[in-house]
Amino acid sequence: MINAGMIGFGTVGTGTTKILLENRDILRERIGFEINLKKIATRDIHKDRGIKLPEGMLTSDVDAVLNDPDIQIVVELIGGIIPAKDYILKAIKNGKHVVTANKALLATDGVEIFTAAQNAGVEIGFEASVAGGIPIIKVIREGLVADRIKAVYGIINGTSNYILTKMTDENVEFSVVLKDAQQLGYAEADPTLDIEGIDSAHKLAILAYLAYGIPFPFNDIYIEGISNISPQDINFASDLGYKVKLLAIAKETDGEIELRVHPTIIPKNYLISKVDGPFNAVYIDGDATGSTLYYGRGAGAMPTGSAVVSDIVNIARDIRKNVAERVPVVVKPARDVRIKNMNDITSMYYFRFSALDRPGVLSKISGVLGNYNISIASVIQKGRRVGEAVPLVVLTHEAKEKDVRMAIEEIDRLPVVMDRTVFIRVEDKEEN
Repeated sequence: MINAGMIGFGTVGTGTTKILLENRDILRERIGFEINLKKIATRDIHKDRGIKLPEGMLTSDVDAVLNDPDIQIVVELIGGIIPAKDYILKAIKNGKHVVTANKALLATDGVEIFTAAQNAGVEIGFEASVAGGIPIIKVIREGLVADRIKAVYGIINGTSNYILTKMTDENVEFSVVLKDAQQLGYAEADPTLDIEGIDSAHKLAILAYLAYGIPFPFNDIYIEGISNISPQDINFASDLGYKVKLLAIAKETDGEIELRVHPTIIPKNYLISKVDGPFNAVYIDGDATGSTLYYGRGAGAMPTGSAVVSDIVNIARDIRKNVAERVPVVVKPARDVRIKNMNDITSMYYFRFSALDRPGVLSKISGVLGNYNISIASVIQKGRRVGEAVPLVVLTHEAKEKDVRMAIEEIDRLPVVMDRTVFIRVEDKEEN
């Protein structure tokens, strides 16, 4: 029997506990021994979570988990940085293996935590830190270990994906859908981490580490959220054959790694563009396997709890075989890699100009674009209001980010342009 102790008894902790207790017999049959959840440390030991627990399992004393010599695996599920980091480091110091779903902590302090674990000869399980019930960590660490990863594209925040899906399907404003998402429990009271792309960037830092050996580069990721996306842009994108998604992107170009999170326009016929609502998906392009897509529920008590339990089982198997780090975590760069400056990336772009409806306006705008080596692929202008501002939509061929920003700055100073230009990056390999 392998004993585990858990710190935190919220949504994910409840799901994890339910799986460990209700599927105890199935787990024993599949792995050949028993996983025993011995202790759960939580601030409120009297709250009813709908689970009948054995007498004495709950405690309000975290040290009852961290210092118990019989507990071999500590599961941290409180989230945040402090005190979660302190608990994990203490567990490691005490020679205990750790399982965590804490993407924010790993993205910012992963090097310190994994180095401490290596020095102590214990394992860190973190499958639940990215994409909930999708086993994407195991896929990259083991299933695609032989591949050179060329690109990773992820819809890895269910809140943002739910909001963009509702805006697309119902033609409603961002603020209206956000309120709806909060009422349904898809969005927090303070949704900043989700809607501004920070949560996706935390997860991308972990994926980039796994795919490219970059030690948790959260501070180097370009981040842009969805709060400025309008139904108007979603509709124009649809007219052009595209959908708008919040993508986390890591890809290797010219020996450098691009790391960015931002709203992205992608073709409707791409599989990942069909991922709607609160669901997640991760697309990986490997040199040996080619394109693969992994889809499922990215959050919630049971999907994320399943990922936590899978880590507990993997570590328990290693304990039984008296091995540590069967799949090692390396916190030094596997090779010399450089993160590409955002100004140097190339992409297709969607522009929406607010321009006066009069002759010669398009030629003025296209002239500026041409001066910065930006060529036009297609143009949409709907409706006529002579002498008034109308939306003018332009889709470009590939251009450099730095050139795009300088061109827009110049265009927005033109007397025929009445408002700031909206631009969204486009990922479309077929058009490149």
